[in-house]
Amino acid sequence: MADSPQTPAAERPRRKVSRHRGEGQWAAGHFTPLNGNEQTKKDDDGLNVRTRIETIYAHGDFDSIDGADLRGRMRWWGLYTQRKPGISGGKTAVLEPEELDDEFFMMRVRIDGGALTTRQLRVIGEISQEFARGTADITNRQNVQFHWIRIEDVPEIWRRLEGVGLSTTEACGDTPRVVLGSPVAGIAKDEIIDGTPAVDEITRRIVGNKAYSNLPRKFKTAVSGSPLLDVAHEINDVAFVGVEHPELGPGFDVWVGGGLSTNPKIGVRLGAWVPLEDVADVHEGVVSIFRDYGYRRLRTRARLKFLVADWGPEKFRRVLESEYLLRTLDDGPAPDQPLQRWRDHVGVHEQRDGRFYVGFAPRVGRVDGATLGKIADLAEAHGSGRVRTTVEQKMLVLDVPEEEVASLREGLSALGLSSAPSAFRRGTMACTGLEFCKLAIVETKQRGMDLIDELEQRLPEFDEPVTINVNGCPNSCARIQVADIGLKGQLVTDGSGEQVEGYQVHLGGSLGMEPGFGRKVRGLKVTADELPDYVERVLRAFQEQRTDGERFAQWAARADEGALK
Repeated sequence: MADSPQTPAAERPRRKVSRHRGEGQWAAGHFTPLNGNEQTKKDDDGLNVRTRIETIYAHGDFDSIDGADLRGRMRWWGLYTQRKPGISGGKTAVLEPEELDDEFFMMRVRIDGGALTTRQLRVIGEISQEFARGTADITNRQNVQFHWIRIEDVPEIWRRLEGVGLSTTEACGDTPRVVLGSPVAGIAKDEIIDGTPAVDEITRRIVGNKAYSNLPRKFKTAVSGSPLLDVAHEINDVAFVGVEHPELGPGFDVWVGGGLSTNPKIGVRLGAWVPLEDVADVHEGVVSIFRDYGYRRLRTRARLKFLVADWGPEKFRRVLESEYLLRTLDDGPAPDQPLQRWRDHVGVHEQRDGRFYVGFAPRVGRVDGATLGKIADLAEAHGSGRVRTTVEQKMLVLDVPEEEVASLREGLSALGLSSAPSAFRRGTMACTGLEFCKLAIVETKQRGMDLIDELEQRLPEFDEPVTINVNGCPNSCARIQVADIGLKGQLVTDGSGEQVEGYQVHLGGSLGMEPGFGRKVRGLKVTADELPDYVERVLRAFQEQRTDGERFAQWAARADEGALK
């Protein structure tokens, strides 16, 4: 695999890139930065900021941090400044970054494949309690996020994390982010192929490698051999999905170009089958294409999905094979649609070795350090010391003997962590929101938890697998476009003409079974106070009007607008 130096060499062969010569593509020889972000990356690789954090910033005060490091390069080490308390959502778009910045950080711990030991989980819990005011949110990309982190404490936090094999390296920034993996890799009875070796090899080659630390934007990867399609492969930049080739056996189908935010796109298949031992090569090739051909002129067009949309899968595969892999990939089949409608692994499930794994549901991914320590205690007492995070803000305890399952479930329930949650606790996700995020317009976490409580009281018998995703801004970190009920935070006008927190509603999005984006009903916006009434009303209409076996997304696609308002 051809590497790229930190500063692209001028002698690199130039390739013709037709109408996209103005997009700042390195492959076209355009190395002059076309925006401030590209200039910052050219000035100094984001990975280099760690030395300044450890030797300068951690020993000074917040005001001593260089602005380009503070709001740029520190992301390469999982650090974002969090939102200053008391600033309303209406100020998000009008204040300068330094006016929004608090003197504390969000820190993201990358957990590739969602794989944790109880020792690692306990350290995360201890850091949360000692340095993060108890915060420790589980994200929908299998990571854990702390808040209230002081710059003075960052080197000690790194020391503790790295002492148990964890890292914040490239958890944020224009880098290869955490590699999603099936939380039941290697243990599921129905698994097509265990992708763990590929996840491990990808992270070994990519993470912290300066050949890939200056990408046009973030780069998201997923690998799963589960027939449940449990890593949201459709909305990653590159994904490897387990399939059984009729002649070549188990391997992976390759998808590229997925992503959400303000211009969502479902990934496309390259039509290529890849054996386990070649996944890391293909991944490196796709990352290299993004580095070299990716658009660097406008940040809003700098994700891989725009290049894939312009090229199409045929050209993308041709460039991958001819310029990067230097070999032809085998054609292969598409994955089968999952038979189960939940893909989160919540509940009690038998493993291939006769033991069990138990999946449970924190409310909207919100936990705390003390609770994580107690989960580690339970996992050690009832299992082998292995836990997992999922892409649905859930957690699993693995390797539980049958006779220990009931005791584990009771222990989790005592912590408020149900392994048999309501459809609403199971199906509701929320992003960080106004509490900490500088991009947010509305509150999300507490709003999501309150909504769960209300719906459990109002619709106690509702048991359909409906997803409700609450997002604080248009960027879709909570995947609003692919939820049954997606709520995009914005300011709306209430009945008295006042601007208040509210949501634009997307209805009928889905992944897995017929992936697609939800529909927006003209003029449909709800205030935060109206939200429980609105969701109850729509779900009751669904119950009354659905045909036998009809999913919410199918009903929402055909329902008249009156039933959706």
